[in-house]
Amino acid sequence: MTIRVVLVDDQELVRAGFAMMVSAQDDMEVVGQAGDGRQALALLGAVEADVVVMDLRMPTMDGVEATRALQARGELPRVVALTTFDTDEDAFAALQAGASAFLLKNSPPDELLGAIRVVAAGDSVVAPRVTRKLLDRFAGRLVPDQRLRERFAALTDREREVLGLVAEGLSNQEIAARLFLSESTVKSHFGRVLLKLDLRDRVHAVVFAYETGLVRPPS
Repeated sequence: MTIRVVLVDDQELVRAGFAMMVSAQDDMEVVGQAGDGRQALALLGAVEADVVVMDLRMPTMDGVEATRALQARGELPRVVALTTFDTDEDAFAALQAGASAFLLKNSPPDELLGAIRVVAAGDSVVAPRVTRKLLDRFAGRLVPDQRLRERFAALTDREREVLGLVAEGLSNQEIAARLFLSESTVKSHFGRVLLKLDLRDRVHAVVFAYETGLVRPPS
């Protein structure tokens, strides 16, 4: 299946470079480009896309606001957010808004192409430990949401345990070793966590854990 990609960046040369790189892949095609979030939303109303590569800092409408608007629409495209620093407040806001990944703008081409493929397949890209570093920096401003905690109550004790370890940044393999389970069993437990909590992927599970107070940033 060919992955349909939309590129959103206010710098035309940056978009052109990304377009050449993406178009050179046998399994990808660029179906549109936009210079800001507002243009991106209009474009995505006219073309079908699987992944949006979204710069976060743009005039008129930034990438965070555009990501939030896409999620409100319930649109299919998943967002790979591009940021300058891995502790950027905009990256934190993009994850809250619904981005499935964030990468540094100076990441090697293979990382960006890999991120597009992984996100298109329905997974998330940001390493949980990197996500936790970001959340530890900014999550102190989060107020635990009682409505989210009610959803959390639907989990079994084992599922809560697995979610907590995911939020600590452990991989499925590490969780399996910690809990003396098989990796496939951990995947099954975590799959049920995502289903019960209506979460898209691992990144959003980590964000959820902070939003419900399951994990708290260091004081």
